[in-house]
Amino acid sequence: MPKLKVDGIEIEVPQGATVLQACEIAGKEIPRFCYHERLSIAGNCRMCLVEVKPGPPKPQASCALPAADNQEVFTNSPMVKNAREGVMEFLLINHPLDCPICDQGGECDLQDQSLAYGRGHSRYDENKRAVTEKYMGPIVKTVMTRCIQCTRCIRFAEEVAGVEEIGAIGRGEDMQITSYLESAVTSELSGNVVDLCPVGALTSKPYAFEARPWELKKTLTIDVMDAVGTNIRLDSRGRQVLRCLPVINEDVNEEWATDKTRHAVDGLVRRRLDRPYVRKDGRLVEAGWDEAFAAIAAVKPGKSVAAIHGDLLDCETMYAAKALLASMGSTLLEGRQTGMDYDTSSLAAVNFNTTIAGAETADAILLVGTNLRWEAPLVNTRIRKAIKKGAKVFAIGPETDLTYKVEWLGNDLGLLGKLPEAVADAFGKAERPMVIVGGAALKGGHGAALALAKSLNLVRDGWNGFNVVHMAAARMGGLMLGLAQKGGIADIVAAKPKLVFFLGADEVDFSKFAKSFKVYIGHHGDKGAAAADVVLPGASYAEKSGTWVNLEGRVQRGERAVFPPGDARDDWTILRALSAVMGKTLPFDTIEELRAAMAVDTPDLATLGLKTFAWSPPALDAKGEGEVTYPIKDFYLTNAICRASPTMQRCSAEILHGEEFAEAAE
Repeated sequence: MPKLKVDGIEIEVPQGATVLQACEIAGKEIPRFCYHERLSIAGNCRMCLVEVKPGPPKPQASCALPAADNQEVFTNSPMVKNAREGVMEFLLINHPLDCPICDQGGECDLQDQSLAYGRGHSRYDENKRAVTEKYMGPIVKTVMTRCIQCTRCIRFAEEVAGVEEIGAIGRGEDMQITSYLESAVTSELSGNVVDLCPVGALTSKPYAFEARPWELKKTLTIDVMDAVGTNIRLDSRGRQVLRCLPVINEDVNEEWATDKTRHAVDGLVRRRLDRPYVRKDGRLVEAGWDEAFAAIAAVKPGKSVAAIHGDLLDCETMYAAKALLASMGSTLLEGRQTGMDYDTSSLAAVNFNTTIAGAETADAILLVGTNLRWEAPLVNTRIRKAIKKGAKVFAIGPETDLTYKVEWLGNDLGLLGKLPEAVADAFGKAERPMVIVGGAALKGGHGAALALAKSLNLVRDGWNGFNVVHMAAARMGGLMLGLAQKGGIADIVAAKPKLVFFLGADEVDFSKFAKSFKVYIGHHGDKGAAAADVVLPGASYAEKSGTWVNLEGRVQRGERAVFPPGDARDDWTILRALSAVMGKTLPFDTIEELRAAMAVDTPDLATLGLKTFAWSPPALDAKGEGEVTYPIKDFYLTNAICRASPTMQRCSAEILHGEEFAEAAE
């Protein structure tokens, strides 16, 4: 390990570290524009210049210079100060004075570093260069005259997103960053280039001219658009969430977020349920809470009651529903709305056991019935990392573009019992083999996939390579709470309950509950509200404090960013109030009391963090059969919030369905 001095401080750094990393270990701040910890080194902005001895008597780019023994690095010598001022002066030569109207204002690296390292005046009085705007789709707004050509966006698109649609044309002063043929970028991760851009060249199109960062209240919470559990920050002003940004969590999402996570938030203020409704003469009419509760109590269902929860629900609401049904003598609870009915007796058999971070260390991977790019995009980025380290990927299912090289074996789950020799060879040599089973394969291939755990030796000391990918943020929490029937939702249909609670459940086939009294508790006027006899307005994930469990069994908690609109209330408080009207009063009045009761019922939910489940797979039929049909047909419109979002609607129309939109002249 090299030992060197940084401003007189002696440090030891790992082999292969750069001088820039050595300076940071020593506690010195090095300015940079092109360098980013998660991208390859470009070395083209020259802002990270330092003085190094022994070496030529000139400043050197610390991001591209390997640290070596006996180096002496100076980060604030007169040579370094003069060099940085010169670089900053050149960067600002053509940069427009857009700060007052630039969306990056207040959180701009160029602003901060020009103040800290710039000269304070310019000697350049020629005409500035101007660059025409480029079109990158409904997510990214471009003002390319501001671009300083750091190439972060290009490297992200190529290395992380795997969609090589952003590049540079021209040379020198004529160099321009553009998307391929100036078309919309088709990556589901394209919004991350806005965070990466150190200037205002790439900004968020839906958020343009909405707010300044110092106006916003910032709240840490958990994303519910998929089951990854992305850590996010919701920025709100008044009662509206204006934007969503990722929060760094190395174990879950690193520092990325999907476009759906970022931009579905404009659906939080559209199509909202803000008061109770009761169906009279075939039409839903406004009602008060007392009238709505009385209509439900009048059903007098006895034990004939069921609850079906949606994909975005928090554990507190699911537990309150479970407690209410238990007090009425029912155990008819389910969350797999679309009819999936896999075995849930062992949580390890339906968990992502390798962990999200562990997936990037696998060396042989078999995907079974999963379109990872849509079902869990941030797990897909980990698979890309594994491939860069030499992993081989095989897949069973309809061929699709996963952004990396895959050997497609076919679309028959029967292949699980007779894998080709190439797969057996790759897994036989693998030290960290991994199988990822999607929701599309659980019905016909769960048992056959579990059999692979033994035949391919997936479970060994310190490694469990059997994984299931869920698509719903509420799935693992619901399974941990026991909200699952042996035959799935079909068991509830067969029981013909008099009263059914639909807790944010919009994907159910409501025609099967035509004779039941349907109560919808949710936040958007979507399919569930349209089919209900009573509608009770609930709170979205941004409007309540809640607990969610991601696909790897990680218990996480989010906080309330804004208050729900109108008469809407937290879902669990609705169930608590309803329980009193029905004569089955639940034993908690505050969320703290509810969480304490939930912790007693399900101890794994008592503390935050990753839970590990003992490997005890159920004995299932190991014969795989049937073809795979991916469950997600439209990545951008998977839930009620997305369907209410104008940005997601446009992404779906333009990126997936090829519609063309005329851009107004600016």
